[in-house]
Parts: sequence; structure tokens; C-alpha cells
Amino acid sequence: MSNPQQLRYSKEHEWLSNAEDGVSTVGITEHAANALGDVVYVQLPEVGDTVTAGETCGELESTKSVSDLYSPVTGEVVAANQDVVDDPALVNSAPFEGGWLFKVKVTDEPGDLLSADAYTAFAS
Repeated sequence: MSNPQQLRYSKEHEWLSNAEDGVSTVGITEHAANALGDVVYVQLPEVGDTVTAGETCGELESTKSVSDLYSPVTGEVVAANQDVVDDPALVNSAPFEGGWLFKVKVTDEPGDLLSADAYTAFAS
């Protein structure tokens, strides 16, 4: 498993890009996608929703189970990836690229996000 170094990670297995103009992209990690199995349904927060760090903001359903989606930061959702809603398998095939989930205008970021190396150690 190779976690991109430029991202930060939550202990709930979400990743967060560095903010560009205050907006960060959120997705789930390859580790989480593999643990879930084939994702068949994705429910994302809607544009305009406020998400809170560590709280549920959506859901991923796979052939194995249903898993809550947690926001790694607090802020306002500015985009949701319709491509993963239409083709949930993108979460498995490209978790760090086309399988991103939503973009958020960050207003608060917790201090416990992990570096790629720290997340790799945590997840193993």
C-alpha cells in the first residue's frame, strides 16, 4: 500500500489534500477501500452542507458491509464527486485520484491528522 506523501490522513481512514484557496479534497484511503471490498453505493454530503471533523457525513456501502464516512475537517462542502455516485467502483479502483469524495472549504482542522508514514504505521 502506497499512501501519497502530500496528503494527510485521519484515523477513520479518510485522506485530505492540502488546501488550495482554503479548499481541500477528501477521500478514503486505499486501505479502507480494500477493507470495504467492492463499493456499490456512495452517499455524499451535498454542496452547502456543513461537515464537522470526526462526525459522520455520508455512507459507503459495499458487498461486505456498510461504513460511515467521517469528515477529517470542519467546513462547508463546495463540491461532491458525482462520478463516484454514478460509478461507486471508482472508490476501489482510484481512491486517490478519480475516487475522491468531496471538497470542503476548511474552517477548522484538527491537530491529529497523520502524515503518510504515520498513517501507514497506524493502518498496519
